[in-house]
Amino acid sequence: MTDAASDRVYNVLFLCTGNSARSILGEALMNAVPGGKFRAYSAGSQPKGEVHPLALHTLKEMDLPTEGYRSKSWDEFATPEAPKLDFVFTVCDNAAGEACPFWPGQPMTAHWGVEDPAAAEGSEIDKVSAFRNAANYLRRRIEVFAALPLATIDRMALQNKLKDIGKLDGATDKASND
Repeated sequence: MTDAASDRVYNVLFLCTGNSARSILGEALMNAVPGGKFRAYSAGSQPKGEVHPLALHTLKEMDLPTEGYRSKSWDEFATPEAPKLDFVFTVCDNAAGEACPFWPGQPMTAHWGVEDPAAAEGSEIDKVSAFRNAANYLRRRIEVFAALPLATIDRMALQNKLKDIGKLDGATDKASND
């Protein structure tokens, strides 16, 4: 017999200003968590309209799907037809400071800021490395999050844990524009 709470799929939204790099990486990494426990999405307050090519390159390097990602507005997730969100994570400092729309479902929120790899300067190797670093920081946070006993932890304790995850290695308070 299966427990309904353990079979639950949680909807997770990763937000950034441009929805071209970090939030896309977060969406892909969360959707890759084994067990089908999560359905992830990404969006931006001011979407750039295209996914950064190095974000897709990084996903390919990680053997993750690269198809179907698009840069889109967070307004898509603030409508009555949108998926009911359980969690919303901002991954850039600009998005964390903006007034977000009302999210149906009253999701739990946390800031998991990561330095913007799209702003990396230097050689192509430096830029690729910045994307790898961002993906690795996000992957670690997602692994810690996915290991939480979501079905049994109380809301206050969970909110504290979500904030703590945002302070793991790679956290930044730097403003950026992903």
